[in-house]
Amino acid sequence: MFETLLLNFLFLLFPVLIVVIFFENKANRYNNKILVAMSAVTMLLCIAKPIQLDMGFIFDLRYVPFILVALFGGYKNVFPLYVLLNVYRFYVGGAGFLPSFLFSTAVVLAVPFFSKRFIRLRANRRIVWATAAAVLTMGIYLVVLGLMKGTLDSQFWLLTLYALTTHVMVMSILMILIEQIITNIKNRDRILHSERLNVVSELAASVSHEIRNPLTVTSGFLQLLKKSNNISPQEKDYVELSLQELNRAEKIVSDFLSFAKPQFGNMVHSNLRAEAEYTKNIIMPFAAIHKVEVQFTFSNTLNTSYDKNQIQQCLINLYKNGIEAMKEKGGGTLTIDISEKKQHILISIGDTGIGMTKDEITRLGKPYYSTKKEGTGLGMLMVYSAVNKVKGVIDVKSEKGKGTTFLIKIPV
Repeated sequence: MFETLLLNFLFLLFPVLIVVIFFENKANRYNNKILVAMSAVTMLLCIAKPIQLDMGFIFDLRYVPFILVALFGGYKNVFPLYVLLNVYRFYVGGAGFLPSFLFSTAVVLAVPFFSKRFIRLRANRRIVWATAAAVLTMGIYLVVLGLMKGTLDSQFWLLTLYALTTHVMVMSILMILIEQIITNIKNRDRILHSERLNVVSELAASVSHEIRNPLTVTSGFLQLLKKSNNISPQEKDYVELSLQELNRAEKIVSDFLSFAKPQFGNMVHSNLRAEAEYTKNIIMPFAAIHKVEVQFTFSNTLNTSYDKNQIQQCLINLYKNGIEAMKEKGGGTLTIDISEKKQHILISIGDTGIGMTKDEITRLGKPYYSTKKEGTGLGMLMVYSAVNKVKGVIDVKSEKGKGTTFLIKIPV
């Protein structure tokens, strides 16, 4: 029995090891399909090599990969496993096909229903809930088996002990490994993003000042030339166009300068109230034009050090993006809430706009990526840069057609 249990555990480890070795550092649209296929192979192997007890009972771990795919992938990904499980069980034959079919149908209807809620949970809670789902599934299966058997002798209770203990142990270990892989991927992406922001910051600081000086000189000479009486009206129009383009170039340089390191003269140690109210007042006219109601609440008492200009620009960019996301819907509500929790300042900025897809969320903050046709992506890049400088993190939750919420957590 022990050897078969280890073999089943090796079957279940197979997809996890394949992901770590081949797919952890690769973003591929076929990853989900490959994982589902490997989970299907694992499930079939568990059915083919069940755990046999000395008393004559057998049980297998088919529902462990089944439940994992159901919780992480939902109905779309678990349905192929459901079909394959029942086809293979029909091929194996025996009197247990009908109970297996009915029970697997009940599981496939119930478990994926909680997939979206499950994914939103923290890592430790996901481990607990996945383990509980596996135990509950096997527990119900044993109850049905007991009712069919009629008499619950000592051997049946021994089977129950072995089956439930095995499912708790195997599911807990697998979930811990899966959560560690997810954490590693997130940490790697966070480090890469932080390095990218640092490069942009250093490049902006070194280049922007050098560009601004010749722009200022050129602009000054063009303004003098525009006042001259020795040029024609058409030439003055050319000068005016040149000045407008220089002003635009100056604005771009100013945007890049916002990525530079925090300036000593702008550093403050405060609870963000002044910056939050100042930026809220600035954005109110823009919100009124687009029929957006602004709901503002502030309940933070924690203080931290930051560059006030960069934080102000960060908040303005988020407010502006939220309002613009509601333009197509003819208005909406911009919710701004600044609070505290466990030595963290929480800044929540939500809108009821058009929302974003998961792919759009993952690409936020990358240079030159924007969800707006006319956007450059520098605004969101500046937001992530400013939050990174105060060692904060940004969590984005969005649903297409319903809106987006940015949650910024700044440690104190």
